[in-house]
Amino acid sequence: MTEGLETEGLAPFPVEGLPEPCQTWYKIVGDLGASAVPLIVLHGGPGASHDYLLPLVDLAPATPLIFYDQLGNGRSTHLPEKNGDEKFWIVELFMKELDNLIKHLGLRDRSIDMLAAEWAAAQPSASKLRRLVLSNSLASMQIFHEGVNVLRKQLPKDVQEVLDRAEETKDFTGPEYEAAVEVFYKRHLSLSRPWPAPEVQSALDWFAKDPTVYGTMYGPSELYVSGSLRNWNCIPKLSKIKVPTLLINGEQDEAQDVANQPFFDNIEKVKWITLDNAAHFSHVDQRESYMKHLGAFLKA
Repeated sequence: MTEGLETEGLAPFPVEGLPEPCQTWYKIVGDLGASAVPLIVLHGGPGASHDYLLPLVDLAPATPLIFYDQLGNGRSTHLPEKNGDEKFWIVELFMKELDNLIKHLGLRDRSIDMLAAEWAAAQPSASKLRRLVLSNSLASMQIFHEGVNVLRKQLPKDVQEVLDRAEETKDFTGPEYEAAVEVFYKRHLSLSRPWPAPEVQSALDWFAKDPTVYGTMYGPSELYVSGSLRNWNCIPKLSKIKVPTLLINGEQDEAQDVANQPFFDNIEKVKWITLDNAAHFSHVDQRESYMKHLGAFLKA
């Protein structure tokens, strides 16, 4: 593999009901030679971009990586006219996009590894999947929020009151709510200081630039889900995952152990690592340890 080799491109993605194909932006770091097993990286959010996962380049050159921005995110096609359309922004759309990208890159008949971050755990599907990494993920939105609500009760009382008031009035605008949410984020999104770390800021910036996907699928913040993912649950499908799987979360992760337990209980070949002194962005908070565990898993 050639160290430092990077390739960027666009994969046309036809979407039913749209007059022209959308474009999925991707970046390949490393060499996709015939003997290589690439790691396809699925970012979370929904509504972020690949940028916050760029620390994964630490795995190169041993592992070639494929980053991409999902539809409506980052450098891929944006569709602000679809804001609020819960029938359009569904998990199946992104599964089709992933399959389309794999086909575009000529990898459909190649062995691949996959890292799915956060909600992207809903998406992994590939005929030649060799290994799967579920990073800071959740198996059920309801169970995820059971854990979040426990963490929420540990916030200062005045912060809890602001959050409660916003949810009662359905008014999530204004600096008071933003400040209250930030208190939670500093505890459970990332522990890196100064806040926010560049990787965290990149995710927050994309949410602000175009809130279409996050707002429609999730809601106003991590603390309140009102979008198309509100009833999402992938637990019934987990027993179908037969490949070796690595489960990673952080000690202070908003994706608490309760959100990860169904993965551990239902996936046949699974290893679970919880990183100390790390939150949701555990690959940032404990970068060296995260990469050590991930690299060893991919080489095993």
